[in-house]
Parts: sequence; structure tokens; C-alpha cells
Amino acid sequence: MLTIKKIVSYLLIFLVLVFTVIAVLGIWEVIDLDYILRKIMSSLIVIFAASAVVLFIFAILIREPDKRDE
Repeated sequence: MLTIKKIVSYLLIFLVLVFTVIAVLGIWEVIDLDYILRKIMSSLIVIFAASAVVLFIFAILIREPDKRDE
């Protein structure tokens, strides 16, 4: 059974492979790397902001009270 660590590990490996392929294609000038990098960076910023909001929701609003809080 796949655990969260394994799923995240496979996802990170996949992302490294995708970024490597994009970098190699940019080095060989097959694709316009500046345009792709702008799109990747803006996408990562949006994902970071969304994950920060989700983390805030889980940490502050949905957390279960600790035994110390009772």
C-alpha cells in the first residue's frame, strides 16, 4: 500500500524529470525557455499561495484541540 511519503516522492521524481526535459529542450533552443520559465514560476507562486491557505485552514480552523487545551 502506498503511503503519503511514497506518493510525494514519486510526484517529486516526476517533477524533476519534467523540469529536466524542459531545461534540455531550452538549452537546445527547441522551445522558448524564457516564456516557459515565466509560466512555471507564476504557476508555482499560485500553487504556493493556495497551499498556504489550505495549511492555514487545517492548522487554525480545523485542528482538533490538544489535551493541553482542555
